[in-house]
Amino acid sequence: MVEFHRVRVVFVLLFVCGSFRDALSFYLPGLAPVSFCEKEAGDKNSEVPDCKSTIELFVNRLDSVESVLPYEYTAFDFCAEQHEKRPSENLGQVLFGERIELSPYKFLFKKNLECQSVCVKSYKTQDAGDKAKLDFLKKGMLLNYQHHWIVDNMPVTWCYDVEDNQKFCNPGFPIGCYVTDTGRAKDACVVNADFNDKDTFYIFNHVDITIFYHVVENEVAGARLVAAKLEPKSFKQSNVEKPDCTGPPMSLSNKFNGEIRIPYTYSIKFVEDKTIRWASRWDYILESMPHTNIQWFSIMNSLVIVLFLSGMVAMIMLRTLHKDIARYNQMDSVEDAQEEFGWKLVHGDVFRPPRKGMLLSVFLGSGTQIFIMTFVTLFFACLGFLSPANRGALMTCAVVLWVLLGTPAGYVAARYYKSFGGEKWKTNVLLTAFLCPGVVFADFFMMNLILWGEGSSAAMPFGTLVAILALWFCISVPLTFIGAYFGFKKSAIEHPVRTNQIPRQIPEQSFYTKPLPGIVMGGILPFGCIFIQLFFILNSIWSHQMYYMFGFLFLVFIILVITCSEATILLCYFHLCAEDYHWQWRSFLTSGFTAVYFLVYAIHYFFSKLQISGLASTILYFGYTMIMALIFFLFTGTIGFFACFWFVTKIYSVVKVD
Repeated sequence: MVEFHRVRVVFVLLFVCGSFRDALSFYLPGLAPVSFCEKEAGDKNSEVPDCKSTIELFVNRLDSVESVLPYEYTAFDFCAEQHEKRPSENLGQVLFGERIELSPYKFLFKKNLECQSVCVKSYKTQDAGDKAKLDFLKKGMLLNYQHHWIVDNMPVTWCYDVEDNQKFCNPGFPIGCYVTDTGRAKDACVVNADFNDKDTFYIFNHVDITIFYHVVENEVAGARLVAAKLEPKSFKQSNVEKPDCTGPPMSLSNKFNGEIRIPYTYSIKFVEDKTIRWASRWDYILESMPHTNIQWFSIMNSLVIVLFLSGMVAMIMLRTLHKDIARYNQMDSVEDAQEEFGWKLVHGDVFRPPRKGMLLSVFLGSGTQIFIMTFVTLFFACLGFLSPANRGALMTCAVVLWVLLGTPAGYVAARYYKSFGGEKWKTNVLLTAFLCPGVVFADFFMMNLILWGEGSSAAMPFGTLVAILALWFCISVPLTFIGAYFGFKKSAIEHPVRTNQIPRQIPEQSFYTKPLPGIVMGGILPFGCIFIQLFFILNSIWSHQMYYMFGFLFLVFIILVITCSEATILLCYFHLCAEDYHWQWRSFLTSGFTAVYFLVYAIHYFFSKLQISGLASTILYFGYTMIMALIFFLFTGTIGFFACFWFVTKIYSVVKVD
């Protein structure tokens, strides 16, 4: 047996070493680098092996900060590639509404071009179909919908100067902009003084693209792309068949009737940049994100405060408990104990099964599933596997982990339900498998119906919906049953003290030891350690900003676990001292109440930070927010219960009970 253990350890070490060696041989957060070579003129067979000469530009869905509804590129009737096969998307990309497809923009490496025509779109305002297309295009400009283009798995950015002479690089650029009937320029219309006609839309129908490359020396042939930037412009073109990219901007007046022709053009330029390496090519985008310095300072400040408070809580708990236990163990009679102390008096009731033990055990099972899923996902994100370069990987990882973690959910729910004295094991395992996931799926399905009705790209296709249900019913549910089988098969949790047959009467409580005030106060400290991080997470979801600081998020996650645990233990101790032994639900709700603060903050964020308009977008925002609040409630509540369960078991196992 010892030899087998040694061999197993050796194999594990070899696997880890091999993994690190492989990890060092390629760029971890994204895909493998692609080399590009210049194609010789007139030579059709000049392609170098493992070195491309054609650069393909992909387009993603368009989104807006003023609407929750993303749309596919083709929904706006832009120039599209007709016969190219769409790249396959992973589950995370589908859930987030990403729809990547090949564009008609294709370039040859190091071949500069000026004012190349892509296509011309014509609209007759008298034709109902053309008018609908034109109106939808105007709606996109009015709501400031943004293009998202991709070159070599890298976003094409629009970089412009902001306040304090800093440059901000946006991974998207607008369709166009609108000047109101009062002459006020909205959104991107402020960048050009020629955008001044009232009640008029201006479409960005030309882009100046600059691709930066880095020549790889002493490694492989060719060069690697390290940045792609563009500047959107608007030109009416005096001759749409032979554009020269000069003249007044392309305007679409609301009062115009007749035929409108919109020419789409581009210019491309290649620039060598020896300062940017391929492995750090995302840095210029991330470093220009707004409030980055504020984020670092705020996170560090928040962590210092939380660590200080956690240290104070731990010190108070350890000193007080140590003194209490020492004094209890020195006493000779129960009467002496009853005169001075409270928490030892309830030793015969502290492990009495709670009311609604079935529901509590189901919540604990689902919370355990979410906790492990979050921990593993953040751990992989810290290693770089789930960076922005790996599109959709974060959500895919979370969903797959949730499906595979049905066994711990079933085991924990069954184990604690049995310890609560429950006997309806079939009901328990069915509720664990279907209650919380069913609520989330029902909410998600209602939101999906709205997205279907609005024609949004975020609407999950029917096939993907069936695949999600198959993962749930065919993998997660059987794994939950397996976990529940082992949970019920195992003997019940042994408590350090016996439970009396007759419940002890709880004395009248003061205001601060009543359930509701304690629950409300208990969620303040955990929420205080996450609300800074929460602001940037909500920004990444609703304002379409990249989130990449997973190291800090993982640290905040650990601090949240510690803070939830200590705050719950502290309040649990105070309630036990007040001879109130109903700690099970209270411990779950105390830290779970953090989700209520999260919900309140999300409502505040909606009204103070977002510019979302429209009934559908508002319903979608609050529908998805309710899903997040429920998941957060189960997650934090489970932490509080397990911390309090460990604490109660610990203190009653080290005292002498007469």
